[in-house]
Amino acid sequence: MPMRSARLMAFGSVPCVSIASVTAEARIITVIERDGAVRNPEGLNIEALKQHLVETGALEGFSGGDYEADGPTALEDSCDLLIPAALEGAIHAKNAERINARLIVEAANGPVTFEADRILQENGVVILPDLFANAGGVTVSYFEWVKNITHIPFGLMERRREENAHRALAGSIEKMTGNSFPTDAAKSFIDGAREIDLVRSGLDEKMRSAYAEMSQLWNTKKGAKDLRTAAYSIAVRKIAGMYQALGI
Repeated sequence: MPMRSARLMAFGSVPCVSIASVTAEARIITVIERDGAVRNPEGLNIEALKQHLVETGALEGFSGGDYEADGPTALEDSCDLLIPAALEGAIHAKNAERINARLIVEAANGPVTFEADRILQENGVVILPDLFANAGGVTVSYFEWVKNITHIPFGLMERRREENAHRALAGSIEKMTGNSFPTDAAKSFIDGAREIDLVRSGLDEKMRSAYAEMSQLWNTKKGAKDLRTAAYSIAVRKIAGMYQALGI
């Protein structure tokens, strides 16, 4: 689903986000918290809103948007992307019909009930399931487990070698072209990857490949009817494969 300008609606400690079309930027127009919701059709200043929350503990009184005490009704605002990121069952049978978003990303655990899921699917809303959207923390925990088993931090063995090789390559390019290596690119190119860079790269790769698997199954003629079904199907098959490999 290509997007160019996005209107996001965010709910909870991670905002319930509403997006209007996006390639590189998104406009967060609504944020819902436990005490209500704040809206600004032109886009909320999230840093200023965060600072206001830290100082006051509430959305009320924020000068950069219109406050409403009845937060859950803002879930029904028109948006491209809705991110329920706090409460389980926030979208249910009683409000699902009024959800006006093209895409829902489940950043909370089970924010869409079974009944609501069926209604949203019938209305053509695409749902990125919590099984996938919440997988980042578990994936990085797995990386940490692997690191603890080996007792070697990621990048320890190759970082300096990479730096020396990149420095030599940059020097060769400068010598051949007679130009200096661009300063804005020099640091990111020459410096070897830190452990955090490698972890983020690994997470990026796992999330991309997992989505590609789900999407492929979802878009297959006789495949899954939605991304949630695709995610569970893939997970069950992999677990079954492991049991078979163990002879269980």
